[in-house]
Amino acid sequence: MRLYACDHCGQPVHFDNRQCVRCGYRLGFVPERLAMHALEADGSNWRLVAEPTQVVRFCANATLDICNWMVEAEDPEPFCIACRHNRLVPNTDTQQGIDRWRRIGQAQRHLFYSLLRWRLPHPDCKQDPEGGLVFDFLEDEVQDGTVVPATTGHEEGLITIRAAEADDVTREQARTSMNEPYRTLLGHFRHETGHFIWNKLIRDRDQFDAFRAIFGDERVDYGAALQQHYDNGPPANWQENFISAYASAHPWEDFAECFAHYLHIVDTLETARSFGLAVDPRGYHEMAAEVDFNPYKAESAEQLVSAWIPLSVAINSIQRSMGERDSYPFILSPPVVSKLDYIRQVIDAA
Repeated sequence: MRLYACDHCGQPVHFDNRQCVRCGYRLGFVPERLAMHALEADGSNWRLVAEPTQVVRFCANATLDICNWMVEAEDPEPFCIACRHNRLVPNTDTQQGIDRWRRIGQAQRHLFYSLLRWRLPHPDCKQDPEGGLVFDFLEDEVQDGTVVPATTGHEEGLITIRAAEADDVTREQARTSMNEPYRTLLGHFRHETGHFIWNKLIRDRDQFDAFRAIFGDERVDYGAALQQHYDNGPPANWQENFISAYASAHPWEDFAECFAHYLHIVDTLETARSFGLAVDPRGYHEMAAEVDFNPYKAESAEQLVSAWIPLSVAINSIQRSMGERDSYPFILSPPVVSKLDYIRQVIDAA
């Protein structure tokens, strides 16, 4: 994620900022420009301070401070390009529901930033009624006094996210019970969207041969493969070939996990580049790295990984110094790097 600047006073601003702390102007993200802009009110609309002829308005979800993205003034759609994909949202009659939706919306916009940067397909259900990208943020149910957790998953463009995972305690309980080293809302969005991207860029474009050469045959029974994984766990040597234990369950999950990690790595490297971060441990020059390229236009996965490994090691070390878990507790084996490069090629071809 890039570091932005207020286009009125030059103050550094961040992707989720609502107001410039120096000049006081209202801020909004204009997705068509992939940029934050200072805004000046014009009735129910807003004008870009730096370009007064450009008239926009806030996404309808801005009324509850859910979203800071803009919509072109003449667009009949009330929601921004990210929020218009939402079908079921958390209960806004309670503060808990609003708080959950704010955290969910923040993660969703980070996902869409990457989709827009790469111009990846993201038709909504109006544009593609059979397989458009739709999000349901589901509440848990109570049956006979027992809480039945909502399911996070994907089916033909419909992505469901358990709304309760916007709460840190609930998400940590789920992470611990499933023995996962990493579990975040953004991770859910990126993983489940990986399944959607597989549909659009592999299945619908008949790119099976190249996919199977890297990930294996997805025609293996999915339900049986998952049951095998849950009953017996991953293979003993899974880290030699997979980015996570869950990735070993089925080629579809392997692709979705690699897609999510590709977004993790690229977006974090862009953040590091934006802040001018470099790693050069004293006495360990083989661990030196600088992000002197645009990660969103990487020439290879090797280029990304050569910068990512030293940076992630440094970040993990800082986390441990603060008494926290590693931010990136994963191993990038050569087969995994090959899979990441396949993801890169698929994205570039799109």
